[in-house]
Amino acid sequence: MKILLQQYPPSKIEGLRLPAQETPIRMPYPVRPEARGRSARVLWTPLLLLAAIAATACSDNNSPTVPTGPAPTAITETFDGTVTVNGAVTQPFVVLTAGSVVARIAALEPTDAVVGLSIGSWNGVACQIVLANDNAANGASVTGTATVTGNYCVRVYDVGKLTQTAGYQITVTHF
Repeated sequence: MKILLQQYPPSKIEGLRLPAQETPIRMPYPVRPEARGRSARVLWTPLLLLAAIAATACSDNNSPTVPTGPAPTAITETFDGTVTVNGAVTQPFVVLTAGSVVARIAALEPTDAVVGLSIGSWNGVACQIVLANDNAANGASVTGTATVTGNYCVRVYDVGKLTQTAGYQITVTHF
């Protein structure tokens, strides 16, 4: 079988076939389906970058001010008592505003006595120790931070160094 290549005969319907002198418009290269969105991305990337730069350039440098209330007032509580040999005394207190808590031995008699001093959370029955100084003498302190309001406690105890009952005065400063 022979195949002859020849031009199409002219159509009887006007405009259905192109005249012989005109050539159809063709793409210079075929467009692959995966490449169709690439040109759109190429155009959008600089536009998005330009929009982001413009948005940051128009920012307001005036930070809004948050109204602040009055500064919290420090509360100092004083606890007096005696610690027996191998004994302990717990004093609960309430923290109304989160902040620092400082327990300090203001006085200890005999003056050369060494006791334990600790701060913890009070559960209504016992002091759950959080910070402790097991070698506290007159003037020693323990400092911590109450992150929430609630019930806390300070504890004075014999660490095995007392030979007689010791009198104490503790100050607890909190907010």
